[in-house]
Amino acid sequence: MPEHVTPETKAHPVLFLVLFFPMGISNGYVVVTLGYLLSQHNVSVATIATLGALSLLPQMWKFLWAPLVDTTLTIRGWFLLSSIVTGALMAATAFVAPVASNLLALEGLVLAFSLASSFNAMAADSLMAHATGEEEKGRAGGWSQAGNLGGTGLGGGAVLWLTQHPGAEWTSAAAMLLANMAPCLALLYFPEPLAAHRAERYLKSLWNVLLEVWEVLKRRQGALAFFIMLLPIGVGAAQNLFAAIAGDWHAGANTVALATGVLSGVISMVGCIVGGIICDRMDRKTAYCLFALVLAVSAAGMAAAPHTEAMYVVFTSAYNFITGLAYAAFGAVVLESIGAGAAATKYNVLAGISNFPIIYQTKIDGYGHDAWGSNGLLYVDALCGVAAVALYFSVAFSVRRLFPRFA
Repeated sequence: MPEHVTPETKAHPVLFLVLFFPMGISNGYVVVTLGYLLSQHNVSVATIATLGALSLLPQMWKFLWAPLVDTTLTIRGWFLLSSIVTGALMAATAFVAPVASNLLALEGLVLAFSLASSFNAMAADSLMAHATGEEEKGRAGGWSQAGNLGGTGLGGGAVLWLTQHPGAEWTSAAAMLLANMAPCLALLYFPEPLAAHRAERYLKSLWNVLLEVWEVLKRRQGALAFFIMLLPIGVGAAQNLFAAIAGDWHAGANTVALATGVLSGVISMVGCIVGGIICDRMDRKTAYCLFALVLAVSAAGMAAAPHTEAMYVVFTSAYNFITGLAYAAFGAVVLESIGAGAAATKYNVLAGISNFPIIYQTKIDGYGHDAWGSNGLLYVDALCGVAAVALYFSVAFSVRRLFPRFA
């Protein structure tokens, strides 16, 4: 067990599910709830994909403001404050009709609550890094991503279900506010992490944070982790558009709410937990790539299978389960690369970059749909995943062969 983790500071991995639930809710509301509602008002799939990409924009660049979390306030204070702001902004969107004329207002609110949620996620990252032993990094990655993906499915599906009933604005707003605030109770089980990098002068604290980041990136393990995060490996981008293409499988609102919402949340959570266990038993980067290849098979299978409502449920469920495996591997790869210290910044240099392939792959999938329909979307998603794995192994092999002393 690393020196920074003691029996007193070590947390049970299941608590990470709770910490990361708000991050998933904010994404699920965009890709599931708003994605379906906008598609029902004749907004194009490409436009919906753009809204989903916009919600990920702060998540991609959050490493730029991650040092604020490592150098100001307390980690627990950041988590509480960001939960309140994220919940309030998400609640406000419930009163904006999901129609084309309101896209600008929706884009502004989505960008705002995604920015707020980035601070929530960074605080959770830091708490997790300081409470996880080396032998549990896979399980920690699994449980944390179970909260992320579970929040996406359960949160998005639950709110979509609420929008189909009277008083939708008020009940949806209340549900989103409560869902963001309730996880703050988990803070009772986490002591405030040590912050040896903090100095009396702020600029010195900031410099110490940057030095820790450099220590990660200059090692082979950290450099390869950085590279793999740039590639569309196991990102599960197609799930961001499943609600928008449901009509091609003759799936109605209740089926979409179930398959891409509640059922998706439960299945992806199980996938994350299983994936975390696997990652503690084999090389974590290899597991990450293996899961990505299986995900590609799932996407291609959905395109090839009959386009019926039943097949929609089966294949979206399979895709979401495998995405859970891959996300667990992602969390494990990042955790094993960063150690503790200024964990919010180090984690998010990698995690922030990892959102870039989600954004561009979602856009590529959207263009694939516009060019070749729903099958084109799925085949493009599969092909990009396989190509990315091949590229990673080529680079990793070359690095190990050409730079054997690169530790």
